[in-house]
Amino acid sequence: MSKFDVLSFGETMAMWVAEHCGDLDQVELFHKRIAGADSNVAIGLARLGFNVKWLSRVGNDSLGRFVRNTLQAEGLDCQHVAIDPQHPTGFQLKSRVDDGSDPQVEYFRRGSAASHLGLDAITPQLLDARHLHATGIPPALSASCNELSFELMKSMRKAGNSVSFDPNLRPSLWASEQQMIRDINALAAHADWVLPGLSEGRLLTGYDDPGDIAA
Repeated sequence: MSKFDVLSFGETMAMWVAEHCGDLDQVELFHKRIAGADSNVAIGLARLGFNVKWLSRVGNDSLGRFVRNTLQAEGLDCQHVAIDPQHPTGFQLKSRVDDGSDPQVEYFRRGSAASHLGLDAITPQLLDARHLHATGIPPALSASCNELSFELMKSMRKAGNSVSFDPNLRPSLWASEQQMIRDINALAAHADWVLPGLSEGRLLTGYDDPGDIAA
């Protein structure tokens, strides 16, 4: 039996969070953190006591080392986090707000190391976890990440392992809404549990009632 409970994958970015409220072009002081919906779930599971394996790719740069070290400190197994000598670690800038509004976020992730993940990242050792948690973000990053998402979900199901899938729709990352809906629904077909929000479910299925969406 595998010593790993969960495998997850995706892009963890470095994140610079403004110290004070205001437009990003006016802020001078930032705090360095990490960001990524996929790795946030992985960290949460590790904190709950699960053994979690993380698949990703970072640049051979200071931000990449920061990301990897932070994930390892959170208890994630990072032996499958590749170091990319040619492409940088993605990062984002995030404003601070105190009035309940959405913060301003600027992404610098196009062509990042993680966007170059592909099928060559899959190894037998990677697939020995009991459960895979996937989201709809990696398949939007690049064609190779899209292929990886499908293959991992298919392979884990074929091996008799369970799969959960959070659509986590990010329209700005996709070439078109049509492609997003098509690929997300196709990926969902390989999952045991699909976890959309209500608005996501309505967009993906065309239904309005939560019961119809779930069916």
